[in-house]
Amino acid sequence: MFEGSIVAIVTPFSAKGGSASGGKDLVVDEKTLKDLIEFHLKNETNGFVPCGTTGESPTLSFEEHDRVIELTIQAVRGRAPVIAGTGSNSTAEAIMLTRHAAKAGADASLQVSPYYNRPTQKGLYLHFKAIADSVSIPIILYNIASRTGVNIEPETIARLARDCKNIVGVKEASGSLDQMSRIHSLCGENFLLISGDDSLTLPLLSIGGIGVISVIANIIPKDVSSMVQEFRKGNVKKAQELHYKMLPLIKALFIETNPIPVKTAMGIMGLCSLDLRLPLCQMEEGNLEKLKKSLKDYGLLKEKE
Repeated sequence: MFEGSIVAIVTPFSAKGGSASGGKDLVVDEKTLKDLIEFHLKNETNGFVPCGTTGESPTLSFEEHDRVIELTIQAVRGRAPVIAGTGSNSTAEAIMLTRHAAKAGADASLQVSPYYNRPTQKGLYLHFKAIADSVSIPIILYNIASRTGVNIEPETIARLARDCKNIVGVKEASGSLDQMSRIHSLCGENFLLISGDDSLTLPLLSIGGIGVISVIANIIPKDVSSMVQEFRKGNVKKAQELHYKMLPLIKALFIETNPIPVKTAMGIMGLCSLDLRLPLCQMEEGNLEKLKKSLKDYGLLKEKE
């Protein structure tokens, strides 16, 4: 159910009164979010993660967070799984958000490891177990030490998989194929190993991964989906061709902090407003030119753009 290309979808904003004021007057653009969902479904996206890091979850109010998840579920209408981003560095808040997502009809929850307070492995275990025990929907862990300051060790993941039947997988963004291999070995074939790095999706597939929760799928959904499908069909050469075609664009989308470049690219392409909430801000001019060049080289922009 949770395989293939799953988009970590952006949260589009519109400005009150027609102009953004340092990000403080931005509201969620519900119509554009619905349009983006249809765009993805037409281009073979296999699932959605609303309210992840790419969705600017740190700057959403609780009301907005709940609404974006509800709206995504309603707009998708069961045509693909919705994995709601409901993690927090407060266990109580994570439970509150996850219970709401479950009640709203989310197919699963994505749980990032607690950030800034940097719990021990025991603390991580207790945190995720408390969340898993509070709902019946599947839980997918999200391991990204570069953002959170703490790594969920493979042994901790294996313990959680053993003790919590609804902890079914992990989005791995550690950057370490060695760690991913250890997780696969410890947790077994049925535990879902999902890429959290677009540049490592193909290598992860080769060691037992089932897909990706993708940033770049926001702008090239069909290519990301095709790469995973071709590999799973045994067409490794075609999957490699797509991987290497995408690689320069992937690098450009992380030239500044995600989701600044991808949302900027979507603004340039006319998919949504490029508005971001502070502390995220517009790209530096030099980086913007590099991003535009990558978009042109990929064929996503005409030369005059």
